[in-house]
Amino acid sequence: MIFKASSLKRISINLLPFSDAVSDDLPLSQLLRLSLFQVSVGMAAVMLLGTLNRVMIVELGIASTLVALMIAIPVLVAPFRALVGFKSDNYRSAIGWKRIPYLWFGTMWQFGGLAIMPMALLALAGDGAIDAGWFGYLGAGLAFLLTGVGMHMTQTAGLALAADRATDDTRPKVVALLYVMNLVGMAVAALIIGALLRDYSPLRLVQVVQGTAVVTLLLNLIALWKQERVAPMTKAQREAPGPTFREAWNDLAKGGDAGRLLAVVFIGTMAFNMQDVLLEPYGGEILGLSVSATTMLTAMWACGALVGFAFAANWLAKGIDPYRMCSRGILAGVVAFCAVIFAAPVGSNLLFYMGAGLIGFGSGLFGVSTLTAAMTMPAIGRAGRGLALGAWGAAQATGAGLSIFIGGTMRDLVNHAAGNGLLGEALATPATGYSVVYHTEIALLFITLIVLGPLVRLRPITQRGSAKLELSDFPT
Repeated sequence: MIFKASSLKRISINLLPFSDAVSDDLPLSQLLRLSLFQVSVGMAAVMLLGTLNRVMIVELGIASTLVALMIAIPVLVAPFRALVGFKSDNYRSAIGWKRIPYLWFGTMWQFGGLAIMPMALLALAGDGAIDAGWFGYLGAGLAFLLTGVGMHMTQTAGLALAADRATDDTRPKVVALLYVMNLVGMAVAALIIGALLRDYSPLRLVQVVQGTAVVTLLLNLIALWKQERVAPMTKAQREAPGPTFREAWNDLAKGGDAGRLLAVVFIGTMAFNMQDVLLEPYGGEILGLSVSATTMLTAMWACGALVGFAFAANWLAKGIDPYRMCSRGILAGVVAFCAVIFAAPVGSNLLFYMGAGLIGFGSGLFGVSTLTAAMTMPAIGRAGRGLALGAWGAAQATGAGLSIFIGGTMRDLVNHAAGNGLLGEALATPATGYSVVYHTEIALLFITLIVLGPLVRLRPITQRGSAKLELSDFPT
């Protein structure tokens, strides 16, 4: 039987994942091209939270408190995302662009931070190539700040642009595809960076960082090219009064259980992310893993998150209460940190990698379930999509930033006390500080369960008049 070329093309497209996210206004080619900005954000996240923190602590010998502060800086400015989202919702230009200017300038900030990072690393190396003293730390902090602000701006404007271009039916599926692309970008970047740094040297690290900056610029340029429709505005339209940020934020805050849900997100994110600055140094200092081997931990985390995403799709298709699914993610996190803790005394690298994968699984399940619950909030009125996406990302990223700094500081203080014999001879080992942080994360996970309790007693989504939610219905 001879098939027409159009029939074969239609069959091949339908077999692709997320093919139902395609619409006449957003064809497959443009959708996949737009999703590249998520790949660049995931690549930068691997560089900041994975490779560089281990190199600075282990290879460069920098105190983990300073490293945690540098890594926490871009995350602590996450509330800036809500303002970016609001501004992109209401931006008025003669050309008619709304999202593209913020996506472009976010790209430039992200590129600029990665571009100046090699010089800061050379100054921190202390090998005599550049003797900058404290200017090295200031330069590194500035590099992390610029990169983080660029990531937040790019991701917020990019997600809002994708939501604008999608139809009402395909919008959740489009944003879900972008979420998956972020995880895929993290996994692929971790594999590539790990392979490039197999034979570590300061020069090779500089080359990898510079290459990441160039690839970031290229990916985002390809992603934003001709993606937003031009709708010119008259001078009267541009000068017309618009909603204030406070008015839009008040509309967003009117969500009934929004306060408790945000508390769950904040505490749970702290519990899952306190190890971000310590997991790879733990593998290098305590378990003796190489830079390449510890960089693979990020790939394990991303793969675990994708598995959690698949489990969430199956459970949500069966109509499970998202708050109960959230508790499963928290319990998976408890098991994960127990595996990481026991990896050192039993000397098992396999147990360590399994723990890293379970951390990704639990945090992915936790994020998906809380986002699904957030979808049941009432209409947000004057708060547009950009503000909603920015505010939710800000809540998560702020908790992550605080936990990163607290985790690094706690590790230094405990190891200092253990090294001076204040904790006894049995605990006078470098692993003590890491272990205290992981035990603290387990305690925070149990606190999250306590805060989550009243929400679990509420009726499931399917009993509140909402349709059954599937994987493609997630907002971010």
